[in-house]
Amino acid sequence: MKIRLISTAASVAALLGVLASPVVYSASHGGMVAEGKKIAFDRKLGNCIACHQIAGGTAPGNIGPPLVAMKARFPDKAKLRAQVWNSNAANPNSIMPPFGRHSILTEKQIDAVVEFVYSL
Repeated sequence: MKIRLISTAASVAALLGVLASPVVYSASHGGMVAEGKKIAFDRKLGNCIACHQIAGGTAPGNIGPPLVAMKARFPDKAKLRAQVWNSNAANPNSIMPPFGRHSILTEKQIDAVVEFVYSL
């Protein structure tokens, strides 16, 4: 019986490790960055350019901070993703739309935007 419990515990640990792993996409990392840029600049999707200055963007807004040096500002990419998913969690007064919480973008789209923004 003791062997079965260890085996079950190991199986549960392995399963949790798989579930906690980031989603794997068929596109290369560069493809994710390009897709994220497309979403961030699309006025009908992410529309990040409406509020943020972003390199390569036209007619940027100035409501949000410029998106530069993002790896330095968010050394933990998970915190950047959490900010995009629900900006109100870190700052209840944020005017940034909670893209995940309000289902504005899909999880895959959020991941792509995060990859793009993190590359800036």
